[in-house]
Amino acid sequence: MNETLGPLVLVVEDELQMARYMRTALIAHGYRVLEAGSGEEAIRRAVMQNPDLVLMDLGLPDMDGVQVIAQLRQWSTVPVIVISARDQESDRIEALDSGADDYLTKPFGTGELFARIRVAMRHRAAAADGEEPVVEVGDLRIDLANRTVTVREERIHLTRREYGLLATLAKNVGRVVTHRQLLKEVWGPQYLTETHYLRVYMAQLRHKLEVDPARPRYLETESGIGYRLKNE
Repeated sequence: MNETLGPLVLVVEDELQMARYMRTALIAHGYRVLEAGSGEEAIRRAVMQNPDLVLMDLGLPDMDGVQVIAQLRQWSTVPVIVISARDQESDRIEALDSGADDYLTKPFGTGELFARIRVAMRHRAAAADGEEPVVEVGDLRIDLANRTVTVREERIHLTRREYGLLATLAKNVGRVVTHRQLLKEVWGPQYLTETHYLRVYMAQLRHKLEVDPARPRYLETESGIGYRLKNE
């Protein structure tokens, strides 16, 4: 593939060896690469060159990567995948709540990296189309335009809250959505701490959609962080 035709990826990483590794892997897969070693440089490059995707380290020399994400989100919807050695739940939650689309912990394999990139790029393309898509995962089909859900071609009746929860996950298929994001979207900003609502409604959804609710195929729990509709 001619790399000049590929999507433009901004790699924000101050460790030279890691930056070199990602640049080499991205170019080999047909992506064009921009690099930034600090938060200020990352923001400047994002403004001037409008990348299609950002790979963001959190431990930058001048500011935390979460601050960079928050600034980007003031004016840009570019997909951001955090790539960090920080593996605490609190770090993942903070980054995702600040506007990151996904979070990958170092060390990681190139297969996982490019799977996350493909999900992020598909989500960007769907948003750019401006149409409510039909999301299909295995035997589960969610028609967001018509607000219908079927499993193995059988129509499933969902309550308004159940559908709102599933639709939010479907619009972010393959990506973890935090508890706070789900509560804000489905219940409203005054319910951000009511995580027990999510446990109750997720259990109800699994009983309606999953063959074995105890071993869910579609609705995955990210312990302590949120939920994900698997992208099979």
